[in-house]
Amino acid sequence: MAPPAMAFQALTLAPLPLPTARRRRVRVLAVAADHTPPPPPASSSEPANSPSRLLRELAQRKKAVSPKKKHPPRRFILKPPLDDERLTRRFLNSPQLSLKALPLLSSCLPSAPLSAADKTWMDEYLLEAKQALGYPLAPSETLGEGDDCPARHFDVLLYLAFQHLDPSSERTRTRHVRNGHSRLWFLGQFVLELAFCEFFLQRYPRESPGPMRERVFALIGKKVLPKWLKAASLHNLVFPYDDVDKMIRKDREPPSKAVFWALFGAIYLCFGMPEVYRVLFEAFGMDPDDESCQPKLRRQLEDVDYVSVEFEKRQLTWQDVAAYRPPSDALFAHPRLFRACVPPGMHRFRGNIWDFDNRPKVMATLGYPLPMNDRIPEITEARNIELGLGLQLSFMHPSKHKFEHPRFCFERLEYVGQKIQDLVMAERLLMKHLDAPGRWLAEKHRRMLMNKYCGRYLRDKHLHHYIIYGESVQDRFEHNRRLRNPSTTAVQQAIHGLAYCVYGKPDVRRLMFEVFDFEQVQPKAV
Repeated sequence: MAPPAMAFQALTLAPLPLPTARRRRVRVLAVAADHTPPPPPASSSEPANSPSRLLRELAQRKKAVSPKKKHPPRRFILKPPLDDERLTRRFLNSPQLSLKALPLLSSCLPSAPLSAADKTWMDEYLLEAKQALGYPLAPSETLGEGDDCPARHFDVLLYLAFQHLDPSSERTRTRHVRNGHSRLWFLGQFVLELAFCEFFLQRYPRESPGPMRERVFALIGKKVLPKWLKAASLHNLVFPYDDVDKMIRKDREPPSKAVFWALFGAIYLCFGMPEVYRVLFEAFGMDPDDESCQPKLRRQLEDVDYVSVEFEKRQLTWQDVAAYRPPSDALFAHPRLFRACVPPGMHRFRGNIWDFDNRPKVMATLGYPLPMNDRIPEITEARNIELGLGLQLSFMHPSKHKFEHPRFCFERLEYVGQKIQDLVMAERLLMKHLDAPGRWLAEKHRRMLMNKYCGRYLRDKHLHHYIIYGESVQDRFEHNRRLRNPSTTAVQQAIHGLAYCVYGKPDVRRLMFEVFDFEQVQPKAV
């Protein structure tokens, strides 16, 4: 009997039994996942090959596969300039433009009015700071009469002095506080250097500047500043949450240095140099006779020359230096400092060849003598004689007389000149760049007063031909640039020191910015 048709069909479609191949076991080590986001669904109105759709897909793919771009830091991103109206409003509201009679103090005020957070800090901590420094606790606005009294702004500057940059504090990172603090410490460092320079020159009238620099470093080097802040009980205001004795040096020293310098910048602006001495030696308790700040022992040259009468009787104290006021008929702006730098024995050089030949040329180049309103003609004549002797000392290289007469060289005048030109340039930059932070000003200050530039300005005036060298080294110094250039720099600074002693700070400004053109802004002869 024949099989049914359906059974026959089933038999013919069945797969034939094939020999099965041995399966290999493959170990999966990694799986690559495609994270590329799918392209957005095309709108029904766009055809599949439309250019806009293809461009959109390409942009999606690029976004997925390109590495993450590093954006530049925020400080390098140029901000659009303020429009005229906002710029005018900002300048008119700025406290920096509120004082016309005190341009230097005005330039160190904050660039914007103090905020509520600033005033809260002042209410909480300012009394503690004033008490530690020995100031009256009443608000400084009550001192003096009128806005032209610098002491009225002491509270604001004292607040800024303590606001060192703290990354955890939003208040100290605001622009007006950050810049105000840095501008104060920029000024304060040069105030301290000049104060100690004048003090030690008068206290040690026979000592060379080398040991004096060691004394200054031992008293206000950055390593010892936290100790002084703690001695005046100000460390809690600088480090409110830390134990200053347990902090490591790199965390403890930079804030201490910034606050200490800024503090003296504020005191100098409001009360002047005598108050700087009072706070240094009374509030902080510095002792120049302390064992820790004595210079290292060195072989001293025998000094057989006289010193001025006021230094012979006794060693001057800081009270003598701070309270000194020159008499009304004094020859000089700083008579005692002049006597400390120019020894009385310089009169033996009057009428020598340099005095006869070179002094008139040097004085003509520098614009000396300046016109002065003296009641008695003899005072003018005496001042001009002393000025001529000081100029001769400023051009006297140590190789000439130093081994027989240690003070008959420009070293002490050079020391004063370095410090006063630093301070004069700092004040100039602060008044010229109202918006600049202290770090920028410090770098600009450093670049403008490099030693190589100071000597170059003297050589541009052809004054280096008048330097008095010892006979044994004259040829070497005149023909060897590496020896000549440092000596011309020293003479330049000694001239500034002499100008400060004789005529005061205004004459240093005149020499630096009109005669020698330290800013290089005057037109040059073609």
